[in-house]
Amino acid sequence: MSLTVALVGRPNVGKSTLFNRLVGQKIALVDDRPGVTRDRREAPAKLGDLDFILIDTAGLEDAADETLQGRMRAQTERAIIDADISVFMVDARVGITPDDEHFARLIRQGGKPVVLVANKAEGRAAESGLLEAYSLGFGEAVAVSAEHGVGLPDLYEAVVATLGEKAALYLPKEETGEDEAAEGSGGETRTLKPIRVAIVGQPNAGKSTLINRMIGEERLLTGPEAGITRDSIAVDWTWRGRPFRLIDTAGMRRKAKVIDKLEKLSVGDALRAIRFAEVVIIVIDATMPFEKQDLQIADLVAREGRALVLALNKWDEVRDPDGLRRELQADLSETLVQVRGVPLIPISALTGSGIDQLLEGVSRIYETWNRRVATAALNRWLDHLIARHPPPAVAGRRLKIKYLTQSKTRPPTFFLACSRPEALPEAYKRYVVNGLREDFDLKGVPIRLMTRGAKNPYEGRGRKG
Repeated sequence: MSLTVALVGRPNVGKSTLFNRLVGQKIALVDDRPGVTRDRREAPAKLGDLDFILIDTAGLEDAADETLQGRMRAQTERAIIDADISVFMVDARVGITPDDEHFARLIRQGGKPVVLVANKAEGRAAESGLLEAYSLGFGEAVAVSAEHGVGLPDLYEAVVATLGEKAALYLPKEETGEDEAAEGSGGETRTLKPIRVAIVGQPNAGKSTLINRMIGEERLLTGPEAGITRDSIAVDWTWRGRPFRLIDTAGMRRKAKVIDKLEKLSVGDALRAIRFAEVVIIVIDATMPFEKQDLQIADLVAREGRALVLALNKWDEVRDPDGLRRELQADLSETLVQVRGVPLIPISALTGSGIDQLLEGVSRIYETWNRRVATAALNRWLDHLIARHPPPAVAGRRLKIKYLTQSKTRPPTFFLACSRPEALPEAYKRYVVNGLREDFDLKGVPIRLMTRGAKNPYEGRGRKG
C-alpha cells in the first residue's frame, strides 16, 4: 500500500523546491517568478523511513474556470482528491495572505488530513509569519527551509502524527523472507519494464492533448494558448497489457527564438527527456508539416540514438490526405536519410483516430531498436555485399574488409574490421549501413557503424636470430 502526498499552496511558496528536496533530484523547474509549475508532477519520494508518491502542483490561484489559471487550479484540486494527505505550504517571510486564507478553506473542504508547513523559515524575519500561521486553523506550522533542507525531521514527525494509526500501513515492516521466496519461485511475477516514450514537437502541436486522449483523462493541461507545458511530466499507462511511461515535454522552438530564461529551462528539460527516452514521438501539425524545426528535432533524436516515430496530428483537417502523405514520404527519404523508413503515422489527438496505429508503430520500432543480428548471418551477408561492390582502392592499395559484428543494441551498433579503417570512404560506410537497414529490416532506427583495424597476430614479434 503506497502513500500519496500532495504539495499545495499559492504560487511561489517553494513547493517545487521542497519537491526536488524530497525526491532527491532536481526534476521540477524552479525559478524566482511565481507560477512556474502548471501541470501536476508525480515522483517517488522519501522522508525519513517513509516512502511515498509526492505530487507537485500548480500554485492555487483565484481565477475563472475557463482561464489558464482556472484550469491549473482544477489540476491542483484533483491532486488534493487523489492524495492521502496534503502538505499546505505558506511563506513564513511574507506571512499569511488573503489567498492563503481562501485556499485554506478550500483544502479544509476536501476532508483529507493536512500538514501546515511554513517555508523559508530561516532567520528572524520568519518569526511573525510562523505565529500568523495559527490563524489558518491547522495548528502549529512546521518551520522548514526547502532550499537548505532544514526542518525535515520535524516535517516527518508531523506527517506521521497527522496520519495517526494509518501511519503503520506506510512505515517499513520487518523482513521475514517469505515474500522473497514467493517472488523467486517460477518467475511468474516478473513484470515488463515500461517503454519510455517522450512526446516532443513544436509549441501547440497537440502533445498534451495526445497523451490525455491516450490515457482517457484530462491529466495534462491543454488549451489554445501556446507553450502551456513547461516541465516534462511522466505518466504511467498500460496499453494492451504493455506498460508505457509517456513523457510530455515543453514545445521546442528554434534556438534563436528562445531568449527567456524559463523557456530555456523548459527546452533543457525536454532535451533531457529525449536523452532518457527509448522511443521519441515527434508530433507534427499536419496542416503545416515539416517545418525546418521539425526536421532539426528529428535529426537531434537520431543523433541521440533514440528510436523515432513521426505523428502527423490534425490529420482530420487535411484536404488531400493521400497526396500529402506521398509528398511527405518523398521529403523524408531525402531529408532524414539517417533514419530512412521512419514510421509516419496520421492521427487526430482531438478525436482519437490513428492512436492505436501510432502505438503499434511505437512497439514495432522499439523491437527494431532492440534487434540483434547473429555474427554468422552478418558475415555471410557481408561476403555478398562485397562481391556486388568491393571497397575502393586508396592510394593504389585496395582496402580489405575482414568481418562485421554487432557490438550492442539500442541503437543497433556494428563493428567493421578492415585494413586501414581511417581510409575507408564515408560513401562506402553508407553503402554498408543502407544494406544493413534494408536486408535485416532495421528501417527507421539510427544505425552506428564503427571501423577498426584487423589486428595482425604477428605484429610486434621480432625475428629469432
